[in-house]
Amino acid sequence: MSGWTSRRRTPRSAVVVVWVIAAVLILVGGVARVVDLVRHGLWPYGWAPGWLNLYWSSLAVLDPLAAVLLLRGKRIGLDLACGVMVTDLAANLYAAYGLRDSGLLAEPGLQRIAVFALFVVASAPFVRRWLVEEPVTPAGYRSGPATASRPGSPRRRRRRLW
Repeated sequence: MSGWTSRRRTPRSAVVVVWVIAAVLILVGGVARVVDLVRHGLWPYGWAPGWLNLYWSSLAVLDPLAAVLLLRGKRIGLDLACGVMVTDLAANLYAAYGLRDSGLLAEPGLQRIAVFALFVVASAPFVRRWLVEEPVTPAGYRSGPATASRPGSPRRRRRRLW
């Protein structure tokens, strides 16, 4: 990929700052879910169906896990953070529009989730370029970090975000 999205034009420090901010905010969301679990149990929202309550309660584990993996510079943390934010936004949109007859403009919390989900998903390609995985052989087995996947192919090494 070339142009303004190339690795040379995205400074590593900018990528680190963006994803530390994302990890901290995801962790804040996880702490809020843990507080909900402690105060109200697995069903913190009486107006919501059981499956939605269970999803929101599961974020007490998924949010901190995504934050820790992001802070460790793991690619799975990036994928988990994107997945959590997209599904959390979808669940909250369903709750606002489908269950409470409300909307995006009437829900400041939903607006914050939408902006943050956009931030996480839009910045993910820049971080993904820094988190290069080890090469994979044609048979699907991972090769060591110092070996190439095929003869003549460039050697790639796994990079940590920090």
